[in-house]
Amino acid sequence: MKDLMGLMSKAKEMQAKMAELQAEIETMEIAGMAGGGLVAVTLTGKGDLKSLSIDPSLMKEGEGEILEDLVVAAHADARAKLETAMAEKTQSMTSGLGLPPGMKSPFG
Repeated sequence: MKDLMGLMSKAKEMQAKMAELQAEIETMEIAGMAGGGLVAVTLTGKGDLKSLSIDPSLMKEGEGEILEDLVVAAHADARAKLETAMAEKTQSMTSGLGLPPGMKSPFG
């Protein structure tokens, strides 16, 4: 019974830490770039597009496809950075809980 109580305590601790983590992630902003910084996007921690910046040199007639590709690439860059940051934060949060290696949080 002692093990069950310890497990329940760890579950509550993890749930509280996950709530903290989710609140922290919601305030995050991650920038992604493409074309050597000519196109930049900023995503919120929820993955919403907050801003888009395009260097005026890219706004030339006939360059539409290149510009579209750079916007998509900048978004993909920001999304990958966001996923990495979230994974790192989750890993650092769960590392102190003494979970077996490979066990994932039931709350995430």
